[in-house]
Amino acid sequence: MNDFKFVEDIIRTGLPDAVIQIEDMTGTKDHLAITVVSDEFKGKLLIEQHQILMNLLKEELKNRIHAVKLNTFTKEKFDQLNKR
Repeated sequence: MNDFKFVEDIIRTGLPDAVIQIEDMTGTKDHLAITVVSDEFKGKLLIEQHQILMNLLKEELKNRIHAVKLNTFTKEKFDQLNKR
């Protein structure tokens, strides 16, 4: 079972093409490392990419999620980094 399906569903509402990976950083299920790959990030600064995610997750950050570590990539950038 994916304990973080609710997070994936929220992110997909704003980024339908997203490839999403979520890790529990502390074992408490409220400190999450979230990696999102989406072409919706093309032409956007890193801070803008992160703002998109923070806006999508803002209600959960008030209640269920205490902290997030975000990694965001376009599909092209992600592929480049993984060819090394």
